[in-house]
Order: sequence, then C-alpha cells, then structure tokens
Amino acid sequence: MAILRLGVDIGGTFTDLVAQRGDGTLSILKVTSTPDDPGEAVVDGLLQLLGDIGAEMSDVTEIVHGTTVGSNTILQKLGARTGLLTTAGFRDVLEIGRIRTPVMFDLSWEKPEPLSPRRYRREVRERIGAQGDIVHPLVEDDIREAAEFFRAEGVEAVAICFVNSFVNSEHEVRTRNILEREFPELLVTASYDVLPEIKEYERTSTTVVNAYLLKAMRRYLERLASRLEASGLRAPIRVVTSQGGMVTANTAADRPVFVVGSGPAGGVIGGARMGAASNTDNAIVFDLGGTTAKASVIEDGKPMVTTEYEFREGISSPSRFVKGGGYMLKVPAIDIAEVGAGGGSIAWIDAGGLLKVGPVSAGADPGPACYDKGNDQPTVTDANVFLGYLNPNGPAGGSLPIKPERSELAIRTAIAEPLGLSVVDAAQGIRRLANLEMARAIRSVTVERGKDPRDLALLASGGGGPVHAVEVAEILGISKVVVTSLSGVFCSLGMLSADVEHSFVQSVLSPVDGLDMVVLVNAVDSLRARAIERMSTEGFAEAQVNFEYAVDVRYIGQSSELMLDFEIGMSADDIRRAFLDSYHQLYDYTTEEPLEVVNLRLVARARHESALDFRTLRPEEVPLDRPDDRNVYFPSNDGFVSTSILARGDLGDTAVSGPAVIEAYDTTIVVPPGYLAISHAGGSIVIEKGPGEGSA
Repeated sequence: MAILRLGVDIGGTFTDLVAQRGDGTLSILKVTSTPDDPGEAVVDGLLQLLGDIGAEMSDVTEIVHGTTVGSNTILQKLGARTGLLTTAGFRDVLEIGRIRTPVMFDLSWEKPEPLSPRRYRREVRERIGAQGDIVHPLVEDDIREAAEFFRAEGVEAVAICFVNSFVNSEHEVRTRNILEREFPELLVTASYDVLPEIKEYERTSTTVVNAYLLKAMRRYLERLASRLEASGLRAPIRVVTSQGGMVTANTAADRPVFVVGSGPAGGVIGGARMGAASNTDNAIVFDLGGTTAKASVIEDGKPMVTTEYEFREGISSPSRFVKGGGYMLKVPAIDIAEVGAGGGSIAWIDAGGLLKVGPVSAGADPGPACYDKGNDQPTVTDANVFLGYLNPNGPAGGSLPIKPERSELAIRTAIAEPLGLSVVDAAQGIRRLANLEMARAIRSVTVERGKDPRDLALLASGGGGPVHAVEVAEILGISKVVVTSLSGVFCSLGMLSADVEHSFVQSVLSPVDGLDMVVLVNAVDSLRARAIERMSTEGFAEAQVNFEYAVDVRYIGQSSELMLDFEIGMSADDIRRAFLDSYHQLYDYTTEEPLEVVNLRLVARARHESALDFRTLRPEEVPLDRPDDRNVYFPSNDGFVSTSILARGDLGDTAVSGPAVIEAYDTTIVVPPGYLAISHAGGSIVIEKGPGEGSA
C-alpha cells in the first residue's frame, strides 16, 4: 500500500491538517475548529483534504493526532467526578501541596480547587514502609465501603495513591483489582501505573489529574475512531505526547495525563527536526496561534525536557521560580512556556485606564471582529488587518472571508476613542503589547533558565508567528529569524516527524558517595525489560529501539532534582561532575554538600519507517489571489508604506529586501524595512538584517 499519513492538530481557532504521501509530497488544509465537538472539525477536515488530493479514507496508512481535549477539560472543569483513595492521614495532601504560592503579597489570589473535592477523598487503613515492608495490612472493607459511597454519590472515576507505593505497589494493585471486579462502572487509575516515584503530593496530583481526564479522553478518542471507521479508515490512530513522541490511542485513553501538552509538543519536535536539517541546532521555537503564544528551546538539536509542570490559566511555564498556581503534573514534557497572546486575544482597557491584551480570546467562535460573527471587541488579528499585515480578503488563503471595516470599527470604539488615540496608534499599541507578551514567554524559557536569547535563532511557526517574529526578535536582541516550512500548520507537520516513544521511571534513592553501581545496573535492566515489552506491542523489535537513560540527582535534603543524561558505564564521580556543572549553569553556584540519586529514567524511542524528513519536503503551494502591493504600517517608518506582496513560492536563491509581505495559504510572513529574506533548506525562510543595518 502507498504511504498516506495524516497529521492533525486542533487549535483554538483553526484545526490544521497535513497529508504526507510516500514521495514526500505534502498537502495541507486549515478548517475552523469546532470547540463544542472538536472531532467534528477533524473528521470533516480529513474528508475534505482527502477529496482535494483524490484519495479515500481507506487509503490512509496512519493518523497522527495532537489533541487539546486534556487541556481544555481541565481549563473548563469538565472532567469526571473524581474520588481519591489514599492512606489514612493523607486526605489533605492536595490542599497542602508544596505550601507555596505563585505570587507574593497578593491577598486576592485563590488556590485552584482540587479536581477531587475533599468530600470524595476517602482514607484507607494500610501502610507500606519506606523500604517497601508492610507496616499495616490493607483493610479491604475500607475499599468496599468507599466504593459504595462513590457509587451513591455519582463518582465516575477513582484515583488510588497510597504512601510509598512506588517501592511496593501490592496494596494499590489489590485495591485496583477489587474496584475493577466489584465496581466495574468506576474508571480506575493507580499511582503505580502512572507515576511510580517519590513525592506524595506530586504523585497524588498527577494520579488525580489522570483519573479526572479518563472519561473525556476515552469518550473523545472512541467517538473519533468510530466516526473515522464509519468513513472508511482502517489505519491506526496515534496521539502525540507532551514529550513529543507518539503513543497508540488506547495508551492515550488510559494515561491521558501524558498527552495534556499534545499539540504544542508536535511543533517543538518539528522545530528540532527542521533545525537538524538546516544546521540550526540551537534555537527558540516560537509558535503563535489563535489563542496563545508558546516558546521552547532546542539545544544541540534536542528540545529541553522537564519532568514536571503546573497546568494553569494565564502564563503556563515549568519555571522553577513559580509554583503552586496550578495542577501539578509530574510527567515528562517538553519545557514550553505559554501566554494568552494569540491572534484572537482581545484588547481591552482595565479599571486604571491602561490598554491590555489577552488572556481572554475570541477563539474560533465568534472569532475576531473582522469575522463579523458577533464579536465587537478588537483582537490582535484585527490590529494586524487594519495595519495592513494581513490579507484584507481573509486568512487561510481567503477561504475564511472577513470584513476589514469591522476591525477598524472595533478598534475605534473600544480602544481609540476611550483613550483619546488615533485608530492607527491604538492598533499599533495592541500589536506592541502583544509582542511584549510573546517576548515574556520566550524570556521564561531562556533568561530564567540561564540562557541568553541573543545566542539563539528564532524559529517562527504558527499562523501568526511569522507576522510578529521579527519585531519580537528585536525586543529580545535576536539577530536571526527562521520561518519554518508550512509554518501555519507546523504542529501537524512536526507530528509526522515524531518517534514512537514511551517513558519509564524507577526510584533509586541512593547517596552518590559510595553509590553501588549494581543498584543502577539492576534498575536499568528492569526498565529496559518493561520498555521492550511495551514497544513490542507497538510492533518494534528490541533492535529497532533506542534507549536513552537519565538520572534525577539532588543535594541531600533538597526537595527538587536536576535530570542528567546517564550512560551505562558512568561512575559516581561522573554523575557528581555532571550535576555540579548543570547546577552551576542554572544557579551560578555550587556547594560541597553530599548528593543523592533519586530516580532512574528511560525513554524508549523507535523511528517510524515513514517519519517525515525535512530534508526532502515537497510542499504543494496553494495558489492565492493577491495584489502586487498594499499599504502596510511599519514602526521604523512611522507610517504606512507601499509594500510588495509576494507568494512564498516566489522566493528563490535571491534575497528579498524589506519592506515586503510574503503570503501563503497557511500564514503571512512580514519582512520589515532593512531586513533580507531568503529561501532556505526544506522550504524555510531566513530573515536577517541587511548589510549596514546593524544587529537586531
């Protein structure tokens, strides 16, 4: 059968689809998202895309999907009614948390409500000791009594998290078996199966989040699979994880906590693959969509990965400086910062008379004011339309008609007149504030990590990324902008380059001084055996799998660790040196205090035989109806300038001088005055200062 893989990413405004054929040809489509039923846009979009390329659903060999179901379920509080079974005395772990708040001196701050209310958290008499010994036998009647209570209260999902189960899971296994056998209507998840490692709060929170998402994720994936099968699909569906790998839909349905950051991770993996193809191994991936702006760092060709993050509204970042403001997910994830500053972000005036942008978004429905679907508040997109950056006929190649006069009216009535500004100044103010918010996301993954953004290139993706990229780069002092190939659907594109991937962890808890390497070797063997078994179910033999190990190390007595690469044959001294180097880079100091290894981690990866290769991309350009020029506002010229409008396919080996606007079906690329743009490897476009213009 000929290869026909489909990548699908659901965004706040658009659902993006990419078709990859065996000869490397790529076809794309953007359709409006359907927030009330995300799968509707997926199925309808896939059928439309297949029709455009003359294919049938039965021709598809694989679908790779990035889904926002997990994140939206948490944000909208639409998860299952969730109960928790925990060791007697540990009922209030979720409230206690880390005893930290994300901001100081803010008396109005309220801690997020636990996803499992205290009423539905029941204690069980049992106790496992720190070394794995049974201190108090499990009282099974407590489980049955709690389950009867859950049944009477309409609880739909139950999380199980007992103290020290990460060293001995016997009690959790027995509890799960009782619930599944005697109370089959309950959806059950146990911490040993989700997060078998130390730290009671983190383990409890992660397990509760997984239970909370089970109903929504299973319902979504089952319904999506049923719809696609009814349309003729006979191929597997894979879901992208927060770490940027792929797992089966069944795995995602059982462990949804691992796919909460699904969509954005696809874009970062794509950035790493594209960077490797174009010798850009150190870069910032900047993705701007309709709802948010996201940033992540690629270092030496690999995305920065964290072992935990807090999911919350507003700016979402795995920052070590901001804790306590969201729901803790202690799972491997690409280190992505996110701010509510996307194309649909609404501009407004606060009580003090200051202009603000976001985090509230107009989304796909009703969308920006120019969509003329009932929203009369200006958005970042409306500012870009009025200033001439975007095609006045509409985004997505004009497939979504707009009314630019609605943008001007919204900006005038909501911002310009109340603040006594001209419409131009108001629109430029909206764009400038949005750029500053986007730069904030980038700073949180660079400056806050001890990295200088000026040493990195900026990889711009998303439908809006190339519209803002150069101005954002100027704010940060970045001199090189690379617009990714097919940037408007880049998350979907990146998913097609992902590996099949599974992560495993095992607690070690051993001082580095006098570390018995046999303990680590035994842990390696145990994790490797689990990985081989899991990958065999994906259809990969051991010889096809790449095993990457890491250790979590900390100063004894600390509550947080650093994750370090680990290779078989490393000594305790090697681990110590690696920790001190990494710690000094992050915190600019080290001490002679003793260290301990906390966890051993394994990531098993298998390269998909049909994985997208950015060196051989053959994107099909969609022909657009565009004028030769239009007036565009550039701050450096302090006014509107007649600007050349080009197609992405017009760029050849000769550099294009700004000012210029390069339009494509999936995005718009803005080249300000004084900059040069030239086509590069894999369909990317490099934008840099022209000769004599100085650095950004």
